[in-house]
Amino acid sequence: MTQPKQIKNRISKKAASFTESVIREMTREAMKYGAVNLGQGFPDFAAPEDIKRKAMEAIAEDYNQYAITWGVKSFRDAIAAKTKRFLGLDVDPETEITVTCGSTEGMIAGMLATVDAGEEVIVFEPFYENYAPDAILSDAKPVHVPLYSSENGWHFEKDELRAAFNEKTKAIIVCTPNNPTGKVFSREELEYIAELCKEFEVICFTDEIYEHIIYDFGLTNNENQKSGDRKPVHISMAQIEGMRERTVIVNSLSKTYSVTGWRVGYVIAPPDITNAIRKVHDFLTVGAANPLQHAGAYALSLPESYYAGLQKEYQSKRDYIVPVLRKAGLKCGMPEGAYYVMTDISDFGFADDVEFTKFLIREIGVAVVPGSSFYHDKSLGSQKVRFCFCKKNETLEAAAERLEKLKSKI
Repeated sequence: MTQPKQIKNRISKKAASFTESVIREMTREAMKYGAVNLGQGFPDFAAPEDIKRKAMEAIAEDYNQYAITWGVKSFRDAIAAKTKRFLGLDVDPETEITVTCGSTEGMIAGMLATVDAGEEVIVFEPFYENYAPDAILSDAKPVHVPLYSSENGWHFEKDELRAAFNEKTKAIIVCTPNNPTGKVFSREELEYIAELCKEFEVICFTDEIYEHIIYDFGLTNNENQKSGDRKPVHISMAQIEGMRERTVIVNSLSKTYSVTGWRVGYVIAPPDITNAIRKVHDFLTVGAANPLQHAGAYALSLPESYYAGLQKEYQSKRDYIVPVLRKAGLKCGMPEGAYYVMTDISDFGFADDVEFTKFLIREIGVAVVPGSSFYHDKSLGSQKVRFCFCKKNETLEAAAERLEKLKSKI
């Protein structure tokens, strides 16, 4: 009898080296068990009416076919204008901007355009879960440098970061304001990273998707500190001396304008890198949605009052949820930016973050993200979970009511 032919392994080593998104899995679990979703970072409230209206108008005006691969001109012009307004940088929309299908595609397109097999990409951890797979898909090796949590917020050790740089280092990823920690990198920290980039000829990928979500204080967790004592400031690595020509800025409409489902992002980079990114982008996705780019051009032109209102609204949500989490027995600091809180669950006695997360979803009715999904060594996040608070007030209040049951589990 003829033996059946053995089927070769059909899954690439790349794909086998990482899992699907844990964050998006938690949303499915929340829906399955009817839990309040404080896991995935998307708003559950409506996007601004005027921005939605501009998208509908663009569709009605028949901007429904392919746009220029690297982006609608009016949108690229708006990106350049906003970059000048907020960062003081002159960017050429013809040679330095690529519109992508969200910042997610922007990051991987940038990596594929610049990183070769065998090179290394430095990633601070805990990290947004896409970064390490982006490096792996680019045939690079992710090198992890820890961020440490203390009463003064999250920080890295300079000697550890320097030790991560070598002749194989091609890039470093900096996310500020940071997901998942809420850290805002200081000018001093960015200048130190910049010096290493210049010394070792390294590109910096800077994820600035939360640039407008920064709070009045957050340097310490001293409850006696008055709001306004120290407000972190968003600084782009491209603003640091000598870094304009070696920085790739990745950004998106998603978080600032509450349109995460539109998948419209952009990359700002020097002309030679932009040219390479555009080629990769063309064969990855062809282009981002044409009508949504027209709406994006309007969104990027909104006045200062819009950004002030955004900051005020998210600050009120942060100031509400952090005391709720602490009262429930979770240990956490005050995030300086973005809309996440990393919490310590060690007082609850669970074996790990996955068991705690299952319990929280199924028994308490609140969905979060296991901390281990933000670490390459899962044990480093085994006693942490991440909450997000980009939700309606009534959603946060419903979560608070359910979390009252958690304190009794300590």
